[in-house]
Amino acid sequence: MKKVKITQVRSAIDYRRSQKDTLHSLGLGRLHRTVVHNATPQIMGMVRKVRHLVEYEEFEED
Repeated sequence: MKKVKITQVRSAIDYRRSQKDTLHSLGLGRLHRTVVHNATPQIMGMVRKVRHLVEYEEFEED
């Protein structure tokens, strides 16, 4: 199954509340925190919404 590794690289200060809530839903909220999720359409949609605040990398789990 495909996975995605997401790392927050920019602060959410001065961004909309919905973007802050999206970061929180992903398990982020502090700089340089990294989480791994399954690459579902819902997760990828959240990543796209905050793509200017995070770096992400898709990979295949063995």
